[in-house]
Amino acid sequence: MCSILFASTQVHAYKYGLGSCLDQSLDQAIWLAIQEEKLDGFIFLGDNVYGDQPNGQLLKMKNAYEIQKTRLPKWLIKEKEILAIWDDHDFGLNDGGKDYLYKEKSKKMFLNFWNVAEDDPRNYREGLYFKKIKDIDGTKIEIIALDTRYFRSKLNGKKNAYKPNTNPHATILGKKQWDWFRSTVTNSTAKAIIILSSIQVLATDHPYEKWANFPLERSKLIRALSEAGKDKAIIVVSGDRHRSGIYQNNFFIEITASSLNKPGSKFKESDPLLIGETFPDMNYGILDIQPLQNKITLSLHDKKGNKLNSKIINFFQ
Repeated sequence: MCSILFASTQVHAYKYGLGSCLDQSLDQAIWLAIQEEKLDGFIFLGDNVYGDQPNGQLLKMKNAYEIQKTRLPKWLIKEKEILAIWDDHDFGLNDGGKDYLYKEKSKKMFLNFWNVAEDDPRNYREGLYFKKIKDIDGTKIEIIALDTRYFRSKLNGKKNAYKPNTNPHATILGKKQWDWFRSTVTNSTAKAIIILSSIQVLATDHPYEKWANFPLERSKLIRALSEAGKDKAIIVVSGDRHRSGIYQNNFFIEITASSLNKPGSKFKESDPLLIGETFPDMNYGILDIQPLQNKITLSLHDKKGNKLNSKIINFFQ
C-alpha cells in the first residue's frame, strides 16, 4: 500500500478515482473500468471492507482486511497514490460513533492495512483525520480528510429513520477535530480545498446517515466552507449511500461516489440540492484536477466506465 506523504511536491494535471462501499466477499470487476481511467491516485471514502459485527468484536474485521489485501489490484496498490478514510463498516459497528468500545483497536487495524507511515499524526492522536497539500502545475491544492465516526454523538431515532439531533452538545467531529478543521480551513492558502467526508453533507431528504442528522454541526461546516469559498474552489467528496450523485449549494459542490460493488435499492431519490438524479448501480467517481485549464472536473461512471453525470468547477483567478 502507498503511505501518505505530507510534503508538497509539484506534479502536473492530476486525476483521482473515487469510491466507497467495497465488500471483500463480492466481485470487484469494476477495477477493470477504473484501470482504463489512467489514474494518478485513488481516494477510498469508507466502508473499504465490511468487517463490522453487531457485538463490535473485530475478528471479522481482521479476516476482511486479510481477504481485501488479496483482492485489490496490484496496479493500484503498487503504482498509485492511495488516500483513505473510514465509515461504519470498517470502523467496526454499523452506524457506530464515539461510544464504540473497540474504536482504538479498529483504528490500528486501519492504519496497518493502509500502511500509514509511523510518523503520521494519525498514529498519536485520536481519530483518523488528516490533511495533504499538493502542488499541481504550480497550483496549491489542499485535501482535508474528516473522521465522521470516532467522535460522533448518538443518533436520534431508529435505523433508516433517523431524526435530527438538535442538542447543542451533540457533535460529529468532536472539539479537537473541529478546532483543527477550522484552523486548517482558515489558514489555507490553497486555490482549491477538497473535503473528504464519509457521510453526505448536502443531502437532507433521505432518512439515513448524513450531516443533516446533526443540523447544528452541518450549519457550522457549511458556514466554514462558505467563508473559505470566497476566494477558492471548494469540493466535498462523500460515500456511504450505495448510490451516487452530484449536489450543489451556493458555495460548493459535493460528489457522492458509492458503491464500488454493492449496488443500492432501485428507488428514485430526490433532494433540493441534487443535480439530476442519483444512481444506485455500481459506480465510481473521478476528480480530475487541471489547473492549466483552470478547471476541476467531477464525474460519475458506471461499472463499464460509461459517464453518468459530471460537473466542471473553475478556479478563482
